[in-house]
Amino acid sequence: MTDPISTDSDVRARPGQSVVERLADPHSGPVPFSVEFFPPRDAAEEARLWRAVRIFERMNPAFVSMTYGAGGSTRDRTVRIAGELATETTLLTVAHLTAVNHSVDELRGLVGAYADKGIVNLLALRGDPPGDPLGEWVKHPEGVAYAEELVRLIGELGDFHVGVASFPEGHHRAPNLAADTGNLVRKLRAGAEYSVTQMFFDVDDFLRLRDRIAAADPEQGAKPLIPGMMPITSLASARRMTELSGSKIPPAVEERLAKAAGDGPEENRADVRAVGIDLCTEASLRLISEGVPCLHFCSLNFAKATSEVLERIGIDTRGALAGV
Repeated sequence: MTDPISTDSDVRARPGQSVVERLADPHSGPVPFSVEFFPPRDAAEEARLWRAVRIFERMNPAFVSMTYGAGGSTRDRTVRIAGELATETTLLTVAHLTAVNHSVDELRGLVGAYADKGIVNLLALRGDPPGDPLGEWVKHPEGVAYAEELVRLIGELGDFHVGVASFPEGHHRAPNLAADTGNLVRKLRAGAEYSVTQMFFDVDDFLRLRDRIAAADPEQGAKPLIPGMMPITSLASARRMTELSGSKIPPAVEERLAKAAGDGPEENRADVRAVGIDLCTEASLRLISEGVPCLHFCSLNFAKATSEVLERIGIDTRGALAGV
C-alpha cells in the first residue's frame, strides 16, 4: 500500500474550467481521479447519491460526471441533478448527452439547459437504444446518427468543452478495431478534447487503444485518454454489466473472482469484494506507471469501495469517510 499524500497541494475547480485544464491543476497523490454518478430512481437512491457526492467532494476529484439513461430515459433527472452538482458543490461537473431518441432541436434545448446551470463540460455520446442496449440503433428522424455529429453540434452552440467515449476492446457495433479507432479519431478531430473509456478489466486493452490512436493521428493521440475503472463488489453484477455493454471479463480476472465467489447458491460477496478491490488497485497502479492523465471511477453512487482503491494508490482519503 502506498502512503497517502496530503491534500494540501490540491487546487479546487474554478467556474468555467475545462476538464483538460482541470487535469493540469496541482493535485495530491500520484494522479488525478474522477467519479461517475448515475441519476437515482427514487428519493432513497437520491439520498444515497448525495452521501457519496459529499464524501467524494472532500477528496477533491478532478471532475465528476452524471450519466444519461438509455434512450434518454433519465433526461429530466440527469439535467436536474447535474445542475445541482454544478451549483451546490465545489465539483467540476461533466454532463452526459446522448443522441438516441432526440431531435436536433431537443439536443439544442438540453445543451441550453446545462448552460443555464453553468455547465460547460459535456460528454457527447451516441447512446444505447432503450430496452436492449445491444439491439438495433435507430436514428431519430430529425436527430443525428453519430457522436461525431453531436460533438460538432455542441461546438456550434457556444463555448463548451466536449469529451467522448472510447472503447479499449472496440465498440460492439464496430466491425473491427481499426474501424473503431477511426471512429474515435474522427470524434476527436470534430472537436472533442479528451475521451473516457468504457469500463475495462484488461490494462493491455487500454494500452493497445492508446497506441492505435497515436499511430492513426499523433495530434489526436496527444489528447487525454482517461481509463474507466470499477472495483467489482459482485461477480453477478459485473457479469451482467459487461454483457450489456458488449465487453468482457478476462479469463484470469474471472477465475480470481469465481474462486472468491465460491460454489454455493449465493456468491461470497465479502470475498468477491476483497478480490475486486485488489484487482482494481493492481490495474490502477499499472495505469499510473504507464502515465495515464486521470483515473475515472464508476461509483454506482457508492463511495466506500472506490475510496479504498484511492487510499491504496496513494490518494489521501483521511476524514472523507468519517461517520460512513
